[in-house]
Amino acid sequence: MLSASHVLRVQRVAVSRGKMVFQRALHDLVTLPDRKPIISHGTPGYSAVSGHVATVFGCTGFLGRYLVSKLGRMGTQVIVPYREEDEKRHLKPMGDLGQIVPMEWDIRNEDQITECLRHSDIVYNLVGREYETKNFKYSDVHVTGAERIAKIASQAGVPRLVHVSHLNASTSSTSHFYRTKAEGEERVRDVFPSATIVRPGSMYGCEDKFLNNMASWPIWWKLNHGETKIRPVHVMDVAQALANLMPIPQIAGTLSLPGPSTLTMEYLLDLVSSVTYIPPSSAPVLPKSIALALAKVAQAPWWPLISPDEVERRYLDDVDVPGDWNAVGVVPDEIENHAITYLRRYRSAENFVRPVVLPARFS
Repeated sequence: MLSASHVLRVQRVAVSRGKMVFQRALHDLVTLPDRKPIISHGTPGYSAVSGHVATVFGCTGFLGRYLVSKLGRMGTQVIVPYREEDEKRHLKPMGDLGQIVPMEWDIRNEDQITECLRHSDIVYNLVGREYETKNFKYSDVHVTGAERIAKIASQAGVPRLVHVSHLNASTSSTSHFYRTKAEGEERVRDVFPSATIVRPGSMYGCEDKFLNNMASWPIWWKLNHGETKIRPVHVMDVAQALANLMPIPQIAGTLSLPGPSTLTMEYLLDLVSSVTYIPPSSAPVLPKSIALALAKVAQAPWWPLISPDEVERRYLDDVDVPGDWNAVGVVPDEIENHAITYLRRYRSAENFVRPVVLPARFS
């Protein structure tokens, strides 16, 4: 049996003979706004050491898990705050030994928040709610909670804060969800002026509530006769954009990350039908008043099918603003390139391997 020191010596010889010796260069150095240097080292990848420590609030959500994976693959130590024990189990293998650090937290507990972020040089706030509950209203999470995280990060001397909002955040919106998102942005800027506000569009991906929901419940996407225009974006593109912010010393202001194309709900339903080989839904288009009434009933289950505010959002077009993808070094991909990946499971056995047929786009 070889001792650990002998094994290490053999590895070093193999690496040196293979001319795989990596030397530190200027790109391995990042100087943070507080002048603290961050120096990365090691072979790029899973077992590297980026030198960064990041806290990802909302890590157990749809976007959070992909961001943790991206950061862990870069050799970053990631603090993953969780509320329930089983929610964070899948995050542990996303980084090397000791790189993924779970910590229990509550959005109303300032001591726990402080403990989660006090060693970090960048904090991501991805916390959000798609629907309200008796314990957490939109304002509790999007406004008060966001302000609390930003305030504590500022007091703890965290040099960078990335706050994820929504593309349609507006104080004048008819959607309470979008209004609280906008108010949360203002509160964050008040207590952390140099924060980076990121506004992604509606995201699709594995386990999403977008393409999967269209395949399962198309009736809710036919509202407004399918004329609502949205700009869907791949969750992996957004996660990569957020991860690319880590080695950048500072980007203050707002970054809009919409999808590359503006599409109607009608086209997206046609896309789902074409890819899955399931005939289009013959369900009637519900009037808004009836849809709102049914949504209130649909909130009764533990996992609501849809909320009244989600019905309201089905009638709102995504804002027409240019994307800031160049600032984060990402080129967003079209939804047609990924639809089959997430929708193939809805095909029947005889259609499972049939070619992908995409509907024609109409301008």
